Amino acid sequence: MAQRKAFLLRLDPATHEALQLWADAELRSLNGQVEFLLRRALIEAGRLRPAQPVPAAREDPGRPIPRSEP
Repeated sequence: MAQRKAFLLRLDPATHEALQLWADAELRSLNGQVEFLLRRALIEAGRLRPAQPVPAAREDPGRPIPRSEP
């Protein structure tokens, strides 16, 4: 696993509380939630490649997703 970088992040109390509640709801640590949100924002902005392709939204949720053969 790649070495992780640590740094101090200052947040106002309302932002901290909102992030903590969101992290709790998604069963993540606060640090994990912040990292998840930053990674998602970087991918959406085109500044980071996703680790694996994100599947497109399905038009018909009742129809099974076809599997690609390796």
